[in-house]
Amino acid sequence: MKKSLGSIITSIIIIVLIALGFALSSYNFGEVQIKTIITLSIVCGCSILYCFIVGEITKNNSQMDKLWSILPIIYTWIIAGYSGFNVRNVLFAIVVSLWGIRLTSNFARKGAYKLKFWEGEEDYRWQVLRKNKYLSNKFAWGAFDLLFISLYQNVLVLLICLPSFVTMTSGASLGTFDYLAIGFALLFLMIETIADEQQMAFHTTKRKMLNEGKSLEDLPDPYNLGFNTTGLWKYLRHPNYLGEQGIWISLYFVVLGAQVANYGIFNWTIIGPLLLIFLFMGSSSFSEGVSSTKYKEYKNYQDQVYKYLPFHKFKY
Repeated sequence: MKKSLGSIITSIIIIVLIALGFALSSYNFGEVQIKTIITLSIVCGCSILYCFIVGEITKNNSQMDKLWSILPIIYTWIIAGYSGFNVRNVLFAIVVSLWGIRLTSNFARKGAYKLKFWEGEEDYRWQVLRKNKYLSNKFAWGAFDLLFISLYQNVLVLLICLPSFVTMTSGASLGTFDYLAIGFALLFLMIETIADEQQMAFHTTKRKMLNEGKSLEDLPDPYNLGFNTTGLWKYLRHPNYLGEQGIWISLYFVVLGAQVANYGIFNWTIIGPLLLIFLFMGSSSFSEGVSSTKYKEYKNYQDQVYKYLPFHKFKY
């Protein structure tokens, strides 16, 4: 946990330095871009305050989880609006909207949303982390809530949308990189959708049998394992995470289509997708640690199946 917290702090420092560098170089941007980033920053700041204050008051720290799929839709349409509805920015916003609607709907099925928005099912990760000896103190947890749950994640969600921002004044017509970016983003969206549907179907059936009074060991194969090894989950341990990361990495390449990259394929907005990968590295390791303690066969599953690449022999 100490190493994880150290990594989180390091990431926050990187974000701050990048934000400072962006602010110092903002004089290179036009009036429309400055207005856009001010608007985006106001929305992000309000979300940070909401997530922290409401999370601390209600003791439900899934406020940002509920906003994760909604904020990018808002950000990308703000950018599209300020761009005068440039076709590249509109396409970016449409793909993000499809992603957001699907993810919001999937999260809603898990009971995350209520009429009172601050209520709803809290993600199990926060419940587990609150019991950790390093975070059990209310001041330590408050700092974690502010710096990671509220600040880090909100800034990250804004950062992954900024490839659209830097393309908003580009006069370049749509080209190969744009079509590849949109095409691959839609492909990864399909992978994530299929993976989530398979996961939902598996656990719904498992819970139904458990609610009938059966023990986990008495369930038929593969439900007696406790975790999903069917469909895409037979070939990848985290096909949904692959899809999520792939969507935002793909969308970054509109920067190349708009011909605004500074150093070959690199532009400063690549930091968003890179930090997203970093986040999922930590999140996947954490969730697998929980699964390993709950299910005796999970470590064997880890030995047989790769996280993201289906290049392995499979037992399941």
